[in-house]
Amino acid sequence: MIIKKIENLELIKQAAAAAGSLLSISDQQINEILNDTADALLQATETVLEANRADLKRMEETNPKYDRLKLTPKRLEDIAADMKQVASLPSPLGRILYEAVRPNGMTIRKVSVPFGVIGIIYEARPNVTFDVFSLCLKSGNVCLLKGGSDAIDSNRALVAIIHGVLKKHGINPSVCTLLPAGHEATTALLQAVGLVDMVIPRGSCTLIDFVRENARIPVIETGAGICHTYFDKAGDREKGRQIIHNAKTRRVSVCNALDCLVIHRDRLGDLPYLCGKLSENQVLIYADAPSLAMLSGHYPADLLKPATSESYGTEFLDYIMSIKTVDSLEEALKHIALHSSMHSECIVSESEEAMRTFLQRVDAACVYANVSTAFTDGAQFGFGAEIGISTQKMHARGPMALPELTTYKYLITGDGQVRG
Repeated sequence: MIIKKIENLELIKQAAAAAGSLLSISDQQINEILNDTADALLQATETVLEANRADLKRMEETNPKYDRLKLTPKRLEDIAADMKQVASLPSPLGRILYEAVRPNGMTIRKVSVPFGVIGIIYEARPNVTFDVFSLCLKSGNVCLLKGGSDAIDSNRALVAIIHGVLKKHGINPSVCTLLPAGHEATTALLQAVGLVDMVIPRGSCTLIDFVRENARIPVIETGAGICHTYFDKAGDREKGRQIIHNAKTRRVSVCNALDCLVIHRDRLGDLPYLCGKLSENQVLIYADAPSLAMLSGHYPADLLKPATSESYGTEFLDYIMSIKTVDSLEEALKHIALHSSMHSECIVSESEEAMRTFLQRVDAACVYANVSTAFTDGAQFGFGAEIGISTQKMHARGPMALPELTTYKYLITGDGQVRG
């Protein structure tokens, strides 16, 4: 235990020591590294998939994490494309956020700079490895990767590709450090005061709660998504049918997937149509009494169950959804406020007033009107890859891309001014 603790701390120290070297790398060189890494990933497709298969063998296919863990040639192509998109974006560094000349001639500039060292704790999501590396390198940050044991072989294969490209470009490979999968490494990272500038957990509520409660360094919370779609009295049922199906079934294991359909009582008659496509994906529905009565005989009986209090406020990460019937927009807003994780919420309505009220009053990182919550994603927002979806309000909120991985400092220049 003591030996592991020392080894973990040494890896963190090496990563922290490498942070200064990134400040002298040009944006052009960073872009070359990212493009080369994307190409190297595609060339090593079979090697990565073989490592991923080793991870998949240790997990049951029924596990909700299985889909997140699984890599395919198409997913690797998408990861590489995201990395190339990040390379094509403007550098977030050196932006002048504020500039003023004081009456005494002193010039003040507020300029964007890297945080320095960013730690990421994530579960069975090997794609996060490349997303984090590309965003951190582009924003001048060192990344400390703490993946879970579920994806250890995949992560090792991916980081080996990154290190090969970094060495080819003469860059210290410690700027992308993969920590061991054990709990000792997590503890070392969370207690790395003075070495790590912030840590970002990506995963379940349990993981996020653990990091928040045990970290001695700053934390940005991302990941947990309890997402609702409210079908309003003035909702268009064709739009609602497509949005509900897409938000629920596109990828059930991601944080922007639909968990609860909230429906206005006056539109219960449309519920069988709104939920019609869900049965194709074997979606299990926990319905309250009014919606259960309306769906009975119109939805497969083995996929329909009465809702309980536990059916609401739950991130299912599976082909499961709950339904709540409300008498008004106001009641819908109260239900969402009570159970939301402040991630992504949607209204389906043709009423401008209802949409305006919903967009204004719902407290979440991303609030939609007539758009599937599946779009809560850095790439879909045009940001390239993302490091996570922040559900808090300090520093960053929503998809965290390049600008959110910078802080700032004030640069003050003058000509001998002194304060009286």
